Amino acid sequence: MKPRLPARPLPSRTLRGSVLLEALFGILIFSMGVLGLVGLQTSAMKQSIEGKYRTDASLLANQLIGQMWVSDRTSATLISNFQTGGTAYNSWLSDVSSTLPGVADGPPTVVITPVAGGSGATVNSEAVITISWKTPSETASTARHVYKIVTQIK
Repeated sequence: MKPRLPARPLPSRTLRGSVLLEALFGILIFSMGVLGLVGLQTSAMKQSIEGKYRTDASLLANQLIGQMWVSDRTSATLISNFQTGGTAYNSWLSDVSSTLPGVADGPPTVVITPVAGGSGATVNSEAVITISWKTPSETASTARHVYKIVTQIK
């Protein structure tokens, strides 16, 4: 004779569907985690794009400063060529407009101010370059991004 196995107890009525509820809660928690990761990825992409624009603005400002350093560095020449509206400024502005978005709404400004040197005889120039832009995804009500650099040309 075969030994008899003990009879399995029948599940009680109160436990019916508990596995289904556990599975649903597990799917809900997993879905929330996936949504969180998608939001994190979106935020990382946005910050990466904004960082690229800040780097581009810095490179463009330094490009103009480099042009100032290799030109005639007298204050009058710097003001006539590089200050907002000057000939070198206008060619630089086309580079800025093609690199950064939303520059046409608020073009960059370059202000050059003569500054007396340490002995009072030599004249240096202080250049203030302000570049602002707005990314295509931003609305009209959001603030513009601004990069400002101040340098002294001797």
